[in-house]
Amino acid sequence: MTEPLALTKYQALGNDYLVLDLPADLGAVLPAVPRLCSRHLGLGADGLLLFDAERLAIRIFNPDGSEAEKSGNGLRIGACHAVLDHGAPEEFELAAGGRAHPVRVLEAAGPEVVSELDIGTPSLPVAGWVELDTPVGPARCRLVELGNPHCVVFGEPVTEERCRELGPHLERHPRFPNRTNVQLAEAPDRSLARAEIWERGAGYTLASGTSAAAVAAACMDLDLVGPEVRVRMPGGTLQLRRNGAGHLLQTGPARRVYRAEVAPEDLEG
Repeated sequence: MTEPLALTKYQALGNDYLVLDLPADLGAVLPAVPRLCSRHLGLGADGLLLFDAERLAIRIFNPDGSEAEKSGNGLRIGACHAVLDHGAPEEFELAAGGRAHPVRVLEAAGPEVVSELDIGTPSLPVAGWVELDTPVGPARCRLVELGNPHCVVFGEPVTEERCRELGPHLERHPRFPNRTNVQLAEAPDRSLARAEIWERGAGYTLASGTSAAAVAAACMDLDLVGPEVRVRMPGGTLQLRRNGAGHLLQTGPARRVYRAEVAPEDLEG
């Protein structure tokens, strides 16, 4: 690799990603993902997206270098990049994890794009409650699959402190051999849910699109909320709506923050 690496940083409700357009020297880039995403040693981000403009597809990497199956905020950031940098139309499909996700652009103004994203059809692989023991106490959970795994915990204080305490133990609980995303959730009324998020491979996170969808799905299954619900997270609020086909449609913003170039020698640890 001899040319500087051109990256664009985006954020969606405080969940930030670096976006790299393909083609790129992946042999040099992928080992450097943890360094690029480090808040102290690199540019700082919750992950890196590889963007394929020809196929309108993304690959998602966590800050520890592992590859994620799906990210709702990552998909909306990918959609924002597709609109701002590649002239995508008002309606298109963006692929991730082997699935095409329909996107509808609702508003595009300056560096920000508000879009509605089909996040997919949630499934609950276990009927009823799952009780899990951890070193910091038991957790009463609903498990949700959205192309990636989620453990939605009810009956706990929905606070950053408790999320940081319980999240790491549930992420790596023996029940989840490939680890899991964790949410502490509650529904104050039938149109609102609140969540704190511990993201697999990233840790405590201000917001997560698939986590918001998992919380909505779990609350709908428990009949705590209706078919339309706002999910409020520390980074902001996403709107979730279940359509007639059972898909969850998610509406929220994504915004370009800056562009950067990284010299090849600076990728080395």
